Amino acid sequence: MALNSSVTEFILFGLTQDAGKQKAIFGVFLMFYLATLLGNFLIIVTIKTSRTLGSPMYFFLFYLSFADACFSTTTAPRLIVDALSQKKTISYSECMTQLFASHFFGCMGVFVLILMAFDRYVAICKPLRYTTIMSHHVCRVLVILSWVASCIHASAQLLLALRLPFCGPNVIDHYFCDLQPLLKLACMDTYLINLLVVSNSGAVCMVGFIILLISYVVILYSLRNHSAEGRRKALSTCTTHFIVVVLFFGPCIFMYTRPATTFTIDKMVAVFYTIGTPLLNPLIYTLRNAEVKNAMKKLWCSQV
Repeated sequence: MALNSSVTEFILFGLTQDAGKQKAIFGVFLMFYLATLLGNFLIIVTIKTSRTLGSPMYFFLFYLSFADACFSTTTAPRLIVDALSQKKTISYSECMTQLFASHFFGCMGVFVLILMAFDRYVAICKPLRYTTIMSHHVCRVLVILSWVASCIHASAQLLLALRLPFCGPNVIDHYFCDLQPLLKLACMDTYLINLLVVSNSGAVCMVGFIILLISYVVILYSLRNHSAEGRRKALSTCTTHFIVVVLFFGPCIFMYTRPATTFTIDKMVAVFYTIGTPLLNPLIYTLRNAEVKNAMKKLWCSQV
């Protein structure tokens, strides 16, 4: 429990209080969540069992799908269950657990996207040294470092949340626990804590996005020396990655790099990056990637 806090549980306001809309939310988001789990599970199983998807790009895609499935699981099930329940309460400890888990897996997704961009940079700009630089050992170390960095980020967010005293109002105007809506309920001046949130989450989003942007500019610049076929293949791969990057980072930057103000659109933006992006990622990577599609066909046709 937080220091000097008299609040033991919170009430999640959710997306709407309209009973008819809540039933629609239950049906729509249940389908979205099951499709997210299915899509990411298919990618995980395909990469794990396929002999043709052994390159570092698919090694990182495996972890992106895992992070996406877990990230969606931190928020979607509660949103779905709360849509039909009268009492939308969440205990203080559950709230803090949800906050930590969502930031941990969300941050993991950010770092894996950066690793995927680095992999494409090495493959296109330094093809002769690719196998040396992106060895299996290096890839494993990079993923472990991503896990550690994600844990540090999520722990920092959790420590900020634990410092907030709550002494009355306990209705969170959101469908999951996050620092921004919690700051509105805290009975203290939250200006400094909000600055720390922006410098933590905001920095992860902005720095990650800038690194990815620079890497793609460098990749595009280096493509001028490649053959037409090489350019086409590289552009196809990079376009796929860039779509995912924009879909994920756009909403994150909007949410975490601004002062402690809330807008009516905030919850819809949060829905997009917590539920929409994990659902779209498997579709984008499979529909635009012939190798993944072929590996899936082989795997599931042989099973049937």
